[in-house]
Order: sequence, then C-alpha cells, then structure tokens
Amino acid sequence: MNNLLTALGLLALGGLIWLLAWMRRHLVVVTVVGTSMEPTFRSGDRLLVRRCGLERVKRTDIVVLEPPADHAPAAGGRARLDNHRWNVKRVAALPGDLVPAEVAAAAGTDLVPPGALVVLGDNTHSVDSRQRGFFTAELLLGVVVRRLS
Repeated sequence: MNNLLTALGLLALGGLIWLLAWMRRHLVVVTVVGTSMEPTFRSGDRLLVRRCGLERVKRTDIVVLEPPADHAPAAGGRARLDNHRWNVKRVAALPGDLVPAEVAAAAGTDLVPPGALVVLGDNTHSVDSRQRGFFTAELLLGVVVRRLS
C-alpha cells in the first residue's frame, strides 16, 4: 500500500512539474502601461497572454506584440514583460483581408499581405496601424486570454 501511495505521489508530482513547465512556456503575464486600450484595459491591468503564432489569431482578438522596429515606442498602449516594451492592440484584419479604410493611408495597399496584420487600439488616441501600417507576425507575442487584475 505504501509503495502504491509513493508511486501515485511521484506521478502527481511529475504531472504538476509538467503542468508548470507547460504554463511557463505557453502563458505570460504582462502589465498594461498607457491608455490606448481604454476602456477595455487600463494602465496597471495585468493580462494573461497565450503565446502563439499568427495562424492562431482571429479577427477581434486582443494581441500583445512589439512595435515595428522603424518606429519609436509610443507613449500609450504598452505592456511590460521582462523590461521589454510591448503593444496591446485589437486585431482588425489578417492576411488576405481588405485593409480597413482608416488604415489605408499608412498601408499603401488594399489587402493585408501574408505574414502581416492590422491592429487598432480601442481608444481613438491609440498609436497603431493607422500610423504604423502593418505589424508583422515576427512581432507577435500572443493573444490575451483574460485580465488578471
């Protein structure tokens, strides 16, 4: 009986270690800094983010991504993770979609190209694809699962 309990305990411990490793690899917590996603998220909100690639993103998802390298970081709509600056934005268009009218001037094309996406902040004062054009898939950290605080 003791051997069975010991084996079950080790199995449970192994499962817990596996679960923690999986969570660390696939889930991230970021803290919102700025106002670009108000009223959905406010500065100081902590968000649970599932790491994923562009193929797992849907229109209207809220994503966390890096700003394009050729643009200086904007004052709002950022998140912190390991002292790195990220943007928190809502997906407006995916590869192959028509470029939304409010982004057309910055995009320079009618269709979202492969490996790119159009993102917008919920706040009208957001710096997003309206100014920066397309964000590439390489900049994507993941999709927001939920607010934690």
